[in-house]
Amino acid sequence: MKVIILYLIIINGINFVVFGIDKFLAIKSKRRVPEKDLLVLSFLGGAVGGLLAMLMFKHKVAKGSFLFKFLFVLVATVFIIYFLLK
Repeated sequence: MKVIILYLIIINGINFVVFGIDKFLAIKSKRRVPEKDLLVLSFLGGAVGGLLAMLMFKHKVAKGSFLFKFLFVLVATVFIIYFLLK
């Protein structure tokens, strides 16, 4: 149980930072982090970190196609975590 919680803290922190880096790169008009990578990190357990980053950095919140995919990943992740911790 402790290992799962530690993993979730780490993956959410990593995803938060990656979303932040992507926002920074977007502002600087540099090459961006692929959306696929953001979604994979979110699916691997980092969805909460991604959501917090989206809200804090106001990043990817206006892109409907990404929001739809991210919402699906978020819901799937919550269910998976729920059953892992049950």
